[in-house]
Amino acid sequence: MRKWQELTLGIVAIALVAMTLPATAAEKEGFVCLFDGKTLEGWVQHNGTATYCVEDGTVFGKTTEGSPNSFLCTEKDYSDFELLFEVKVDDQLNSGVQIRSESKPEFNNGRVHGPQVEIAVNGTAGYVYGEALKTGWLSEDRSDPKAAAAFKKGEWNKYRVLAVGKSIKTWVNDVPVADLVDEKSNMGCGFIGLQVHGIGKGTGPYEVRWRNISIKDMSK
Repeated sequence: MRKWQELTLGIVAIALVAMTLPATAAEKEGFVCLFDGKTLEGWVQHNGTATYCVEDGTVFGKTTEGSPNSFLCTEKDYSDFELLFEVKVDDQLNSGVQIRSESKPEFNNGRVHGPQVEIAVNGTAGYVYGEALKTGWLSEDRSDPKAAAAFKKGEWNKYRVLAVGKSIKTWVNDVPVADLVDEKSNMGCGFIGLQVHGIGKGTGPYEVRWRNISIKDMSK
C-alpha cells in the first residue's frame, strides 16, 4: 500500500509540474507567435496584387500575373529580435522575408524597402538582399557551398534570423548562412514582411507557404 501511495503521489507531482510548463518550447524561450494558424490578424498587405490567405494552418501566398512584388507585413515594428519560421516554395518562384523594413509614401510611393532574407532554390537562400535599395546584396560573400546546399527543394525549410544592432545572422535548416554587419541599409527598425515575388505575363501562378512564425523581441 505504501509503495502504491508513493507512486500515486509521484504521478500527481509530475502532472502538476507539467501543468505549470509553457505550452511550447518557443513560449518557454520567450518567443511569441506572429501567425495564429487561423487568421491574418496583425498583418497588412503592401504593394502588389498577389493573394494571401490561411490554408491548412499556413500563410498561403499566390502570384498574380503581371503584379509587382507583394508583401504581407506585420503591423508592429521590430529592431533587435530573433525570428523563426518555416517556408516551402515552388521551384520557379523567388521569395523572401523582409526584416526591419518600411513602406512610406515619400519613398517610391510606399514601395517596401529594407533587408530581405532570401528564399530561393538557386543557392542564395538565407543570404540578405537590400530590397528596393541601391545596395544590392548586403551579403557580399555568397560562396559557402554548405550554405548553398542548405535549402531543400519541395520541402519545408526551417529559418532562424538573429538581428541585434547592425549584426544580422541567419541559419537555414540549422546551417549557418549569413553573418554580416549591416553598414549599408540604415534600417534599424521596421516590420517583418512575407514576400510573393512579382512575375511577368504568361507565367505562373506560383505558390509559397509559411508556418510556425514566431519572434523574440530583444529590443527591451
